[in-house]
Amino acid sequence: MKPAMETAAEENAEQSQEKKVITRPEMEIGRYHWMYRSSRPHRYHHVPALRGNISPLGIQGCFECCIKCLGGVPYASLVATILCFSGVALFCGCGHVALTGTVSILEQHFSTTASDHALLSEVIQLMQYVIYGIASFFFLYGIILLAEGFYTTSAVKELHGEFKTTACGRCISGMFVFLTYVLGVAWLGVFGFSAVPVFMFYNIWSTCEVIKSFQTNMTVPGDQICVDIRQYGIIPWNAVPGKACGPILENICNTNEFYMSYHLFIVACAGAGATVIALLIYMMATTYNYAVLKFKSREDCCTKF
Repeated sequence: MKPAMETAAEENAEQSQEKKVITRPEMEIGRYHWMYRSSRPHRYHHVPALRGNISPLGIQGCFECCIKCLGGVPYASLVATILCFSGVALFCGCGHVALTGTVSILEQHFSTTASDHALLSEVIQLMQYVIYGIASFFFLYGIILLAEGFYTTSAVKELHGEFKTTACGRCISGMFVFLTYVLGVAWLGVFGFSAVPVFMFYNIWSTCEVIKSFQTNMTVPGDQICVDIRQYGIIPWNAVPGKACGPILENICNTNEFYMSYHLFIVACAGAGATVIALLIYMMATTYNYAVLKFKSREDCCTKF
């Protein structure tokens, strides 16, 4: 019979062998050495598994930090800001140059007397100053809305610990919602107003095309086809000459000023439409963030009591 101590040692060795569990990496290493027996055995150290977003050193890794930062980006507000800046820049820049070209066309071909279009010149000059103000205001307003989007998105997703917000912060978010709705309605009017000069220039351009087609077919003389600018109400009825007919109208359509003004008004109208879409995106983003902030603040108050 074996001594009791040797029997106990054997039993402990058997139990330790039974408790030893072969992990998947160790199985892969053994399979590699079995397939390639010429390879030298290496000593592999066990690396502790990562738990959550914490690295073995107890701090967040670069990848986890990047994912957390990207989660706090208000993508809707970012897209709306880019679209708003692009739309306002197109509307203001192209509209300013197109208005200058329009005044030049009127002075040279439709209203040779300065007193006849003096009021129109003052209105166009005032509109150009308004364009400067619109560009400055929306540049600042877009940055503020983007910053507000970062704040509300971080608060909604609770990226910085516990959810914390104040009544003042919710009032500011509500004010931006209301102001964005007002600006959206106003820009719908601007978009409709910017389509008016496009319609006028399109009528002049289509009349010129009709004159060219009649001259080619030799059916009707082009001198009988005219465009009277006075009927649009931008110059008075006593303006001289007030209208252009036949070859004179065709020469106006062939000028560089007419071509540039026509296409710049189209681009300005497209810019106004892009700004309207950007404000609609702002409306949806700010309304959603405000609603979530208000709901979570009520939920937070209920948990305290």
